[in-house]
Amino acid sequence: MPVPFPRNLELNKIEAVIFDLDGTLLNSLEDIAESMNEALAHFGLPPHSLDDYKYMVGNGLRPLVERALPPAKRNPSLLDQVEQQLRLIYQQRWDQKTRLYPEIPELLDKLTGRQLSLNILSNKPHEYTVVVAEKFLRRWSFDVILGQKKELPKKPAPDGAWLVAKTLNIKCEQIVFLGDTEIDIETAHRAGMRPVGVEWGFRTSEELRQAGAAVVLRHPLELLKWLAL
Repeated sequence: MPVPFPRNLELNKIEAVIFDLDGTLLNSLEDIAESMNEALAHFGLPPHSLDDYKYMVGNGLRPLVERALPPAKRNPSLLDQVEQQLRLIYQQRWDQKTRLYPEIPELLDKLTGRQLSLNILSNKPHEYTVVVAEKFLRRWSFDVILGQKKELPKKPAPDGAWLVAKTLNIKCEQIVFLGDTEIDIETAHRAGMRPVGVEWGFRTSEELRQAGAAVVLRHPLELLKWLAL
């Protein structure tokens, strides 16, 4: 069962939600996994299962490549080559199987109707984050869409979350951070935001609770209940 928010969080003062992208709004794992496996095959390297990739994604593109390569093959030259190949492949197939999770459209509709600011913070490269959001989320108005940039430390560093808060001119404690991995929960804590885990993504409820999630949602629309909206 989800754990309710502590009463002292004053949830009626929440003004914004920051969403992680992959594993939270979008079920993108198959496209990522198949692209990575195709890149590995190009260099004669062994593939991984879909379940394996649940624990490889979340930290950005380079860490994904590092985790996918056999330990003995993780030299800088090969890592660069595989990463370049992955980028080429993913650019061609990123939307073949990727879909919004069930209830996400309804959740975004209701949050919009209640005038909460919607935002995205992802460790996916920024250019991909923007393109993916335009493809699958154009129906809704997101105030900030931010992916990984060289000049901005990636999650779990709080810098991206702080930048969103500064752009919105909203206090961090008035922002819910919704994500599916320990990285998102740690980011929320470090940024001073409300950490909310989701169990429909790439981690289990227990892992998210151990990471410090104030609540772990089983379904997207449960967010409305916990926020008393």
